[in-house]
Amino acid sequence: MRGFRNKEFLALFVAGVIVAGCSGSSSSTETSESSVVDTSVAEITTTTTTIPIVRAPLTGAQAPDESVIGRPAMVVKIDNHPKSRPQWGLNQADIVFEENVEQLTRFAAVFQSQGSDPVGPVRSGRLQDIDLVSSLNGPLFVWSGGNAGVTAKIRKSTLVDLSHSVANEAGGFRRESSRVAPHNLVADTTKLWTLAKPDAKPPVPQFEYRADDQAVPTDAKPAGAVKISMDGVDVMWEWRPEVLAFVRSQDDRPHVDMQDVRINASNVIVLSVTYGKSGSSPVAKTVGSGEVWVYTAGALIQGSWERTDPLKPFVFKDTKGAVIKLTPGRTWVEVIRANSAAHIPAGIDVTSVAYP
Repeated sequence: MRGFRNKEFLALFVAGVIVAGCSGSSSSTETSESSVVDTSVAEITTTTTTIPIVRAPLTGAQAPDESVIGRPAMVVKIDNHPKSRPQWGLNQADIVFEENVEQLTRFAAVFQSQGSDPVGPVRSGRLQDIDLVSSLNGPLFVWSGGNAGVTAKIRKSTLVDLSHSVANEAGGFRRESSRVAPHNLVADTTKLWTLAKPDAKPPVPQFEYRADDQAVPTDAKPAGAVKISMDGVDVMWEWRPEVLAFVRSQDDRPHVDMQDVRINASNVIVLSVTYGKSGSSPVAKTVGSGEVWVYTAGALIQGSWERTDPLKPFVFKDTKGAVIKLTPGRTWVEVIRANSAAHIPAGIDVTSVAYP
């Protein structure tokens, strides 16, 4: 594997700000006739005020701007065809779901604490998207469109339809001249957010997070990497302790964005699900339960996922029944078929482990 490129960034973890104020004064008066000095000293007081950290709901990290906290989540369907790479916006999304489609994968990138102008390439939605992202509290759903059946079901769901035909120029949709259709449709999240309804609500947190000073459980396994066989794509996430992040490869090549920055995340969730089928399209069943591997802070926590209602977030618990908590920061969720991931312990040469 190649290392980080020279433009790759250090992971950001911002601490709270403490403001301290200290004031004091003294005065003295001398009487010449008696040579008596009368000195009075004001009491010195110190007040310390801690400003609470305002955390973004979908990262658990400090929000870059308090004004964004109240806006709705936005889900953008992003292409992963070879002709669509590199993409715009994957490193700005709070959460990214990678899902199997027809012999390839596609991303459902969730934006809330920050956006991306442009974002894309934007592609079509799938039936599985409805259950996958409905827990985001009526998210804006940005997609290029779909067949009549998928379109009807998305419009009947809690997702807010901002397809190319609906949002069009108001959402900044346009064709990027450096790409070929259909892998060249982009939009602007800044413009798309202006199309949210006045009563749009922010998302509820999708995960639980550790406190800044809280370590991972002692029985977590030190992780070097994880290899995943998605449909048509071999994916690997490697832990890089020098930047406190996992970095992504596709087909044994570093996956970078349009800024030539390696795709990275604080957490990688490997969610094992059953895939059904609708016509030629896979349909991930994300209501129910199954196995989960949570990669966080350089460690693997194994456990199970459960979800009884698509309007509610996933619940992740370890083998002892305790809720699995993530590192505050951005999260990728790999929605995999059963038995298609291979854990690589720390210290093991990743090339010595085959894709499952």
